[in-house]
Amino acid sequence: MARLDPEEKALLDSFERGEWQSIEGRREAFERYRDYARTTFKKDRRVNIRISSKDLEALQKRALEEGIPYQTLLASILHKYAAGRLVEKDA
Repeated sequence: MARLDPEEKALLDSFERGEWQSIEGRREAFERYRDYARTTFKKDRRVNIRISSKDLEALQKRALEEGIPYQTLLASILHKYAAGRLVEKDA
């Protein structure tokens, strides 16, 4: 068996303790949330912006750490901000 990272281990432990339960109407819930995701992440417009090289390099580094393309990271950040869900952490 492959080694689990800490997050995977925590999920497995939680499952084995019986903390997971099936939900009523899971097929309908799945369809609903899939539709939400499609709508949320539908990319039908293009935007060009200018940012500093330093900021772009920092974003590319963060995206690499997350294992996603930097354009995807930028789109996610902008979506969260537009939805009022981008929260600034206290320093």
